[in-house]
Amino acid sequence: VQLQASGGGLVQAGGSLRLSCAASGRTYSRYVVAWFRQAPGKEREFVAAIAWSGGSPYYTDSVKGRFAISRDNAKNTVYLQMASLKPEDTAVYYCAARLAAYAGITASSFYNYWGQGTLVTVSS
Repeated sequence: VQLQASGGGLVQAGGSLRLSCAASGRTYSRYVVAWFRQAPGKEREFVAAIAWSGGSPYYTDSVKGRFAISRDNAKNTVYLQMASLKPEDTAVYYCAARLAAYAGITASSFYNYWGQGTLVTVSS
């Protein structure tokens, strides 16, 4: 599976962005797909994940109520809709995937397919 993340950019605090993670190579409808982010000088952190069924998405506490993850298996694409963005959301965002059913695994080592990252910059 090859993953391509896109949709990053520069946005003012309070604004919105939608990231996309498109898969190619084979369908990843049976994969858990997650978003991680890495800010300058910080470790990569889990943001959100969604199971292949689309049900029971999982979020880190800092983005609950502001971010929404969704997937369109027909398009082999997972989305991360980000709203009420804050400067502390500034990071390179990566999508990752693994053939699995449960979306609650937050460790980056669990995921074995990664996209190249897309930069999100939130200005104050």
